[in-house]
Amino acid sequence: MAPTPTPPRGQDSMAQPKPETLAAFEAAKGFMPVDEGLALYSAAARAAGQGLPLLEVGTYCGRSTILLADAAREGGTVAVTVDHHRGSEEQQPGWEYHDPSVVDHEPGVGRMDTLPTFRRTLYRAGLEDHVIAVVGRSPQVAKVWQTPLGLVFIDGGHTDEHANADYEGWAPHVAPDGLLVIHDVFPDPADGGQAPYRVYRRALESGAFTEVSVTRSLRVLRRTGHGV
Repeated sequence: MAPTPTPPRGQDSMAQPKPETLAAFEAAKGFMPVDEGLALYSAAARAAGQGLPLLEVGTYCGRSTILLADAAREGGTVAVTVDHHRGSEEQQPGWEYHDPSVVDHEPGVGRMDTLPTFRRTLYRAGLEDHVIAVVGRSPQVAKVWQTPLGLVFIDGGHTDEHANADYEGWAPHVAPDGLLVIHDVFPDPADGGQAPYRVYRRALESGAFTEVSVTRSLRVLRRTGHGV
């Protein structure tokens, strides 16, 4: 029998997705490892209890969206996911995370297009009815957004420009006691890019957010004050 996983630091118990949800997550195209996915699901399940939408910045092909959608379904709310679906900077041709299978090969196009793969991911997981997919650039969508959010998951572009724009656009919409989740937080530059880490530090130093849990590169913060 496999040993029971150790809970993430700062989190004694975790809500668990159904086996079929976890299987769909593991089968989906994407980069989030299982332990971080379980921590994301647990955070989403707690946040869904507020009855407010859960929002993700950076859909890619829907791997993490599966977890947010299932938590939203269980909590009687909805998951919203925002992406232009043209791929972030590290997913373009010639970069480490480029995947030719999600390029639109239509003559005259030849650009990244993860939207069809994302739609297939949700269909196979049986979660289409629990997700609102917004196709657009995060700062533009944030400017017209009006609804308080139970959770904001920032996992979009990893440059300082994009990470800060995502934080400034969406963190103000996190409701009191709502959660801000940031992915790819690497304190050591040898492990990865620093933009998400700087946004994470900015959130803590603002006094508006308090850390709840740490699971590898995933940070979960709770709104405990005003501002960003």
